[in-house]
Amino acid sequence: METIIRVKDLRKVYKLGSEKVVALDCINLEIHKGEVLCILGTSGSGKSTLLNQLAGLEKPTRGGVYIGKKNISRMSEDQLARFRQKNVGFVFQSYNLLNSQTALENVSMPLMFRGVDKRTREKLALQMLHRVGLGERCKHRPNQMSGGQQQRVGIARAFVSKPAIVFADEPTGNLDSKTTIEVMEMMVRLARENNQTFILVTHDQELSQYADRIITLIDGRVVSDQPNVSLIDRTVVDPPEESPAEGSASQEEPGTAQAPQPPEQEEAPEPIAETEPDSGSAENTQEKEIKP
Repeated sequence: METIIRVKDLRKVYKLGSEKVVALDCINLEIHKGEVLCILGTSGSGKSTLLNQLAGLEKPTRGGVYIGKKNISRMSEDQLARFRQKNVGFVFQSYNLLNSQTALENVSMPLMFRGVDKRTREKLALQMLHRVGLGERCKHRPNQMSGGQQQRVGIARAFVSKPAIVFADEPTGNLDSKTTIEVMEMMVRLARENNQTFILVTHDQELSQYADRIITLIDGRVVSDQPNVSLIDRTVVDPPEESPAEGSASQEEPGTAQAPQPPEQEEAPEPIAETEPDSGSAENTQEKEIKP
């Protein structure tokens, strides 16, 4: 299998006053293209710190994270931001939606950052909202939706630009058990359809059963890295559209336009290719899209 992420001798140490806390120690692993991977661990195990390292949200104390052929640990903050825009999607426990924006506007935001024109990004965002069963709620704002609906908007936002890698950090922590199953099946299905690498961080042993492979962390070290022999592989389909009368806070505001019908499928546009940099210095390290 093709390796998309490689972690080499990764170590992360935080300073708390005069003390040093080792959050990650001697992490070495490879993550494959199209793999559904679970990073499993209790609170304080280092799993969220590892996610931050894999996504380039924090710099390591030692070692490196390579995505494709790029050592993202040597990129500048601006380079990392552009790299994430092109290659990475995120699903958060607390949804992280903009309350002032509609579902359609929230989902289309990654496309806006990539320079996609308004008509195209709204078309793609609406397609994705229909995929997660919320096409009829495209004009609703987060405070008009339940937690499960908000998380589905978050999922649509993470997948709309078809990034090579999608990270999910405790994505079902605020959801009930029924919605948790729906959300997990939805994310895994979308990732498999486009051969995207999906990395789930969780403390929940049951959620790990959706993954192809499970990495277990204890005290910042990998204590187990095994294929999942009891993989949950249900055949799932797109969820049905919810009627505006269902769910919490679901009534439309007076004067709100009816949601348009789902448009014909359209591929997310490719970003402009960039010149391959020299591999020597950090200053010459450039971001480049990785194909899912």
